[in-house]
Amino acid sequence: MKLLTLLLLLLVGVLIAKPVFFGFRAQKPADYAGTEPAFILEKHLSGPIVAEGIVYGPLGKVTNSFVAQMQGAWADGKGTLAEDFTYSNGASQTRNWTLTKQDGNRFTATAPDVVGEAEGVVSGSTVRLIYKIILPEASGGYTLSATDWMYLAEDGVILNKSEMRMWGIKVAELVATMRPAQTAD
Repeated sequence: MKLLTLLLLLLVGVLIAKPVFFGFRAQKPADYAGTEPAFILEKHLSGPIVAEGIVYGPLGKVTNSFVAQMQGAWADGKGTLAEDFTYSNGASQTRNWTLTKQDGNRFTATAPDVVGEAEGVVSGSTVRLIYKIILPEASGGYTLSATDWMYLAEDGVILNKSEMRMWGIKVAELVATMRPAQTAD
């Protein structure tokens, strides 16, 4: 019986340690230092951008998809990123980010549904943003801890992966592409 208990405890320990030390949460901005192409906030989060993505629920199944029209603008180290989401379930949502560059490769970001300031770091071809977000009432109104990673590809497309947690447990995941929107000539 003691051996079975020990094995069960070891299994639980591995299940807890795996995502912290070997998964999405284990990556650090320093892991991407020097990678190319360099992610430049003022360049890559500027102008019209279109995003398309999917949202996974806590059991790993797709619960929704979306298309977002975004508009970024920068002046004097401050940026705005307006996002208009249309979801496959018919819902829509807007979010207006204000980004402020800090010393070095750091920046902060605020939005009406974000608690306090999000903390961002640019490193090589990546951006990491950590924040707490309040879900709309229709989605329960919960406050989730979010980690966004944006990876810049050679062609200027940004691949975004986000993980949302409540009480340390992953409850949602988002995967999206962001690319400059085609404008009419």
